Amino acid sequence: MTTCIAAVDQGTTSTRCMLFDRLGGVIAVAQKEHEQIFPKPGWVEHDPLEIWERTQEVIQSTLKQGAVRVEEIAAVGITNQRETTLIWNRRTGKPYGNAIVWQDTRTRDIVDEIAREDGIDRFREVTGLPLATYFSGPKLRWMLENIDGVRQAAQSGEALFGNIDTWLIWWLTGGPDGGVHVTDVTNASRTLLMDLKQLAWDENILELLAIPAQMLPRIVPSSDPQPWGYTLPEGPFGGRVPVCGDLGDQQAALVGQACFSPGDAKNTYGTGCFMLLNTGEERVPSASGLITTVGYRFGETPPIYALEGSIAITGALVQWLRDNLGLIESAPQVEILARSVEDNGGVYFVPAFSGLFAPHWRSDARGVIVGLTRFIHKGHLARAALEATAYQTYEVLQAMVKDSGVELSTLKVDGGMVRNELLMQFQADMLQVPVVLPTIAETTSLGAAYAAGLAVGFWSDLDDLGKQWQMEKSWEPEMTKAERDSLVAGWLKAVDRTLNWVE
Repeated sequence: MTTCIAAVDQGTTSTRCMLFDRLGGVIAVAQKEHEQIFPKPGWVEHDPLEIWERTQEVIQSTLKQGAVRVEEIAAVGITNQRETTLIWNRRTGKPYGNAIVWQDTRTRDIVDEIAREDGIDRFREVTGLPLATYFSGPKLRWMLENIDGVRQAAQSGEALFGNIDTWLIWWLTGGPDGGVHVTDVTNASRTLLMDLKQLAWDENILELLAIPAQMLPRIVPSSDPQPWGYTLPEGPFGGRVPVCGDLGDQQAALVGQACFSPGDAKNTYGTGCFMLLNTGEERVPSASGLITTVGYRFGETPPIYALEGSIAITGALVQWLRDNLGLIESAPQVEILARSVEDNGGVYFVPAFSGLFAPHWRSDARGVIVGLTRFIHKGHLARAALEATAYQTYEVLQAMVKDSGVELSTLKVDGGMVRNELLMQFQADMLQVPVVLPTIAETTSLGAAYAAGLAVGFWSDLDDLGKQWQMEKSWEPEMTKAERDSLVAGWLKAVDRTLNWVE
């Protein structure tokens, strides 16, 4: 008898495996970090083989920790860092180079070239996305143009493209020995290559970017009653388990937060920060710098769409304070340091390390710290770094309200940074609405589990899942609107200083 669902959550800085029971409770969890590779300024890479190795390790650790036999696992769901792009050989499984991470900005010239005709919204009507270095399509073109032999291998059918979900599913289901080459609609919607209405690769865009169609994965639902494949007895699960759930990490969090009705919204605080608003079966175009994306598609039901505000650097800024400046020794210390001061001392920190994402979409921007005086010390810098996340989220929410006409009454939150009490209180103050945390904060993994579990009948329907959502804590606004507006005005002045830095 099956008793649990396995979820593999492959993120920007680490890989996690979790086992969930029928009530959505956590049976076991294991997590391991992988290396962040920075070959040049603005370049960010990952080693795909290291990611696959870490994936195998956390799966085996989780099964051992939970004392779970493979026969007890009903299905496997995958969730992943989106837009991160890699190409590998279908016969050997060897990558043609490191994966280009979503934060990477090396494709700016390609993006500018494409945008010369009709601007950054050239593909927005078809894809829901602006032209930006963020998405997979320009990264894929860069690899085809700059890695020896890749274009020829792609044209001959030897080379396969995928984001991290595709890479892991291919390996889990056999790799060079029959591994399935698929991606779900949510991940495909982040490539800048998929028609958002038809849920198919757009031939015109592929031709314009000179991308061979034969290297692309088959697009499938996020939750599929027909499993794409099965894990192998010689693989990390040690037996056959259906692989039938796949969601990009932010869409997985939307599902894990049970945001199943139009108007439901969530914000995930991880390496970056991503707010999604469920718009139902309607594709809402954005005029305010947001992304129109697929929220999820379960089986043959119509796809559910979402508006998304994507922020590149939030938790990564805390990591930067730790690893690059040595200001703290561990991430939780940033709150202690930030609490050593009453306020930011007039300092604002705009972490435009990879340009500005939503709602600005300015790849020419770079990070700034403004308002420095001799009064300022490391406590103020730590506080300004935390506040940057809340300010960026405020900007995204304003854009979301403008596009959708929906005034949020609460914001559901999840991700690693939600344990930072100072940040969550400041976020409630900036938004002037309650910020609500569920019992299970790692809703990304839970969403992947839900997708796989729905496919095999482990859970019956969305109502069944909605009943499992429970609130652990909420933060109510304490700051006056006038105080909030004054702080936001300073932030917007600081954002203006980041622009036009890269010529």
